[in-house]
Amino acid sequence: MRLPIVFSVCALLACCLGAQAAQPKLTPEQRIELIRGLAAEFATASTTLPRSKKPLVVESSGKFDRQGWEEATKYAVPAARAGDLVQITKVSIENDRIILELNHGARSGPKWYERIEVGTGTRTVPIAGGNDRPAPGGTTLALVFPGRIPPITSAEVKRLLAPVLDFNRRSPTELYVEKLPPEIKQAITEKKAVEGMDREQILLALGQPNRKVRETVDGVELEDWIYGTPPGRIVFVTFAGDRVVRVKESYAGLGGSVAEPLPVPR
Repeated sequence: MRLPIVFSVCALLACCLGAQAAQPKLTPEQRIELIRGLAAEFATASTTLPRSKKPLVVESSGKFDRQGWEEATKYAVPAARAGDLVQITKVSIENDRIILELNHGARSGPKWYERIEVGTGTRTVPIAGGNDRPAPGGTTLALVFPGRIPPITSAEVKRLLAPVLDFNRRSPTELYVEKLPPEIKQAITEKKAVEGMDREQILLALGQPNRKVRETVDGVELEDWIYGTPPGRIVFVTFAGDRVVRVKESYAGLGGSVAEPLPVPR
């Protein structure tokens, strides 16, 4: 008598698995674009975000447990209040969800110097102030899709997260980049170094180097910022003073050797 029920369950499972198999997957290129487009991005909290070691679920439809999140913040300091600035510090992609760690996750908190205030009389101000109020801590969000993650861009993910995170508010970094010359702005956007950039612009484009080397050539003090480790692509960014005077790429451990940077041309 139970045989039809067994067949019905099996048919249902087969149907579900077949539908999931038919759903298109993210390509490796799309995964890379998601990580690059979301990692280190700033956003403004649209609602109060509780601290949680377990990712806070936001459905791709925009729904989230608003009441549950509000209840959680009654008994503990929230990770961010509406209007606080947060940063995505880690991006993970699983079968049906994109997990975003905000401000280094729930175990993080404000730095000691962010709590210090100075002033005279009864009026004090934080020494780590600014136009944007930093979030008091960190947490983790999970943008969950039905079935599996469809082909999607980082811009579309930001739009889906609008009920909890506002990416349209321009950060101080974005405002700074917007005022730069077109060629420098393009280099930062494309994550590459070009001659004429300063140290701050190189940090925005490439981040911290793997190592630094200083030397003096014909009385000129040079500093190489070296990105990458063998085997693979190595990028030398050479500064004379505060400006990049040369960018050189080499490949190490792939059948050749890394050439030393050439002297600065006169």
